[in-house]
Amino acid sequence: MRRVNGTALIIAALVATLGAIAFPVWSYADRSGTGPANLAAGSVPTRWGPLSAADRDLLVKVRLAGLWEIPAGQQAVERAPTEAVKEAGDHLIVGHTDLDRRVRSAAAQLGVELPSQPTAQQRGWLQELTDASGETYQRKFANLLRASHGKVFAVIAQVRDSTRNSLVRQLATDSNQTVLDHITMLEATGLVDFDGIANGAATSTASPTGPPPPSGATPPAPSPAGPSGDVSTTSRRSPLPPGRIETGRPEPQM
Repeated sequence: MRRVNGTALIIAALVATLGAIAFPVWSYADRSGTGPANLAAGSVPTRWGPLSAADRDLLVKVRLAGLWEIPAGQQAVERAPTEAVKEAGDHLIVGHTDLDRRVRSAAAQLGVELPSQPTAQQRGWLQELTDASGETYQRKFANLLRASHGKVFAVIAQVRDSTRNSLVRQLATDSNQTVLDHITMLEATGLVDFDGIANGAATSTASPTGPPPPSGATPPAPSPAGPSGDVSTTSRRSPLPPGRIETGRPEPQM
């Protein structure tokens, strides 16, 4: 009887030990703070796949980028003394006007409300450009815009990698191609301070942490973002080599 009891105790101890080892592994994915838990936080179902807080934040960032970079590009076309800066401004106008159509289309289908004006920081950058002139203006333009594109580039890549929503995935792909084209054009001006960017000294685009999940009600439709007045542009949405990005992307469905 004692032998049986001893064996039973040993078996019970082994089972308990194995359970203690297995339980953390089995339950880890559901713990708060883990990747799956963070991904699920704030997500809502849509016909195109789950829409996460990071997905909604990307929609806002793309919209905000156009709201301040289109007027910055227009200013460069109208004021810059060199062709390289004017051409970079031209690409900003064309690229972000196109992306704005795409983000408004995606947001309307997903029920996400978009901002209608740039952030206070972005308005400050526009004022900096307005107040500058000559070489100072050109360097401010190249570095403010290059830094902001570099920051959003990383965000786009992260969302493109992790999103489970097909509309957001397509927007991230389109945004990636446009931002890379703009980075290329800004660097072609020869005015970008790469040391400043590498050291984290340059400023970057700021945005809210993302709008709340859709309530079910139709959000107000944002007005289109585009240049004011009659601005003649020469670049294409899908520019060709050398140093340009061919997108081959379809027209957005509004």
